[in-house]
Amino acid sequence: MSPDDLKYHKEHSWARIEGKKATIGITNYAQETLGDIVYIELPDVDTEVDKDSEIAEIESTKATSPIIAPVTGKIVRVNEELSENPEIINGDPYEKGWIAVIEISDAKEIEDLLDAEAYDKYVAEEAR
Repeated sequence: MSPDDLKYHKEHSWARIEGKKATIGITNYAQETLGDIVYIELPDVDTEVDKDSEIAEIESTKATSPIIAPVTGKIVRVNEELSENPEIINGDPYEKGWIAVIEISDAKEIEDLLDAEAYDKYVAEEAR
């Protein structure tokens, strides 16, 4: 089950909305699908990002995968600890494994994201 306090993008990223900021990362489903994460290319602070666009890349022993922005805005912070220890995402994708914080420029986009129940249903259908 995905945490109820987050919003989800169909490309398997999550957003923890706090005021005008969204802390983002990849879902447990995404990290399990990728396998052992060995590298992450973090976005640069002050980069403007568009919803549904690639903001970073994550590499595992199985594949390389883009990380998709769930909202439009500006990157205001990144989790530098992942540069040295990207495997943190495998152990704790929702707390310690966050990737970046985006200052949201269009709050209406939050309404387009899935809640936990809808995301879990989406994942179950995609797995079939």
